[in-house]
Amino acid sequence: MSSLYLSHFGLQKTPFQITPDLDFFFSGGRRGDMLTALLHVAAQEEGIITVVAEVGSGKTLLARLMISRLPAHVCAVYLANPSFSRDEILGAIARDLGLSELPTSTEARLSALQHELLRRHAAGQRVLLVIDEAHAMPAESLEEVRLLSNLETGQHKLVNIMLFGQPELDDLLAERRLRQVRDRVVHRFKLAPLCAQDAGAYVDHRLRAAGWKGGALFSAPAMALLIKASGGRARRLNVLADAQFMKMIADTP
Repeated sequence: MSSLYLSHFGLQKTPFQITPDLDFFFSGGRRGDMLTALLHVAAQEEGIITVVAEVGSGKTLLARLMISRLPAHVCAVYLANPSFSRDEILGAIARDLGLSELPTSTEARLSALQHELLRRHAAGQRVLLVIDEAHAMPAESLEEVRLLSNLETGQHKLVNIMLFGQPELDDLLAERRLRQVRDRVVHRFKLAPLCAQDAGAYVDHRLRAAGWKGGALFSAPAMALLIKASGGRARRLNVLADAQFMKMIADTP
């Protein structure tokens, strides 16, 4: 169906796939401003940063695009699956930093990580830990991540931490047992759903990025229904627009 889909509309790529694709990043709805802010704090600030958005709002795409645009002196460790246990998460971070042989105890692993982070700091490199879907992390694992924020030289933290998650992340951090993690949050960003005007611009942007060169494909009433049904969430807009495209193909004589 994909080849029929593309040839029917004269496209080079599928415009409404739900898999994050950096070529389709939409800078409207303040997303471009947020990307700029995240790149700034990734290279300059020290501490924990949270990015909160409803499911399907584009936070994973935002995280991956930010990582792709980091300056050369910033090394990113990206954890897409945060459901590591307390004993596993430090090992996962260490392996991403190239440490293959790790001790078994938490204290020894933390010491090995500190040694590697100090080595990178001495070489002029900053380390950024990015955890996606952080709302799903066990509280004990978040506490282990908090220990990383304690690693520092006399003047600088050795690792910056960004937590991307759904609104449940705020609820998790509000728990009393995680107050030390919460106290280390220096910036909180919220990715809001797209308003009606931005949602319409988003659909058009994805069509143009896929190679569409014609006029509006959706009628005003159809677009209004898409926007209302999606609630301004990017993934839902993609699903609904893709279904409408399939219907348009099926209805073609």
